[in-house]
Amino acid sequence: MSDTDKTILIVDDEAELREMVRAIFTRAGYSRVLTAGSGADALAVCTAGQPDIVILDVMMPGMDGFEVLRQLRQSSSVPVLMLTARGEAEDKFTGFECGADDYLAKPFLPRELLFRVQAILRRTSPAAGRMVRLAAAEVDLENAAAHRDGQVSPLTAKELQLFRKLYENAGRIVTTGALCEAVCGPVWQGYESTLATHIRHLREKIEANPSRPVSIVTVKGLGYRLDLPSPKGAPR
Repeated sequence: MSDTDKTILIVDDEAELREMVRAIFTRAGYSRVLTAGSGADALAVCTAGQPDIVILDVMMPGMDGFEVLRQLRQSSSVPVLMLTARGEAEDKFTGFECGADDYLAKPFLPRELLFRVQAILRRTSPAAGRMVRLAAAEVDLENAAAHRDGQVSPLTAKELQLFRKLYENAGRIVTTGALCEAVCGPVWQGYESTLATHIRHLREKIEANPSRPVSIVTVKGLGYRLDLPSPKGAPR
């Protein structure tokens, strides 16, 4: 499936802005562009059929974008690009803490919005047919899910990106900076505490004892390392 065949959901309480963003994507060849005018409507659309990416405004009456994202992340790892009229760093970090994949301040250039969405879709498109076996769990890269003790836990887009980065370097130390850059881009300074939160959530899904991890190991002062089982239980 090409990017233009994927479903985009635009969430904003301003009808004029919704239609402007819809037009940007339809002119670029995207044929599946949905809109929602409130947080409740957005959650209903995602429940009915998960889109491939959500473009979510922060400042909405009633349920703001952060709360929509928090509720969405309880059951979905759909990539989310947040839009805001404000440019404060605190808003950006709050969005990332809640599970956002990227953040774009208004006003923005149509081309920049397209590029951001295309980049997210490329980063979060799963590698086909890959199942990674760990000490206490298996991670399904195709469906962004962790299987442990008979339970399936969906991975957020950030968690999937982090796991992929660690898996690509299995057995080697991946620095905190490299992991931050993998999920946040080149401007990642200040993201370290958020990274630790993502790692903790990931461990809760894949480790038998998250407080004593054996798969994602902390290398003090440097970063993290993914340790795979012996060859007998190596990932396939």
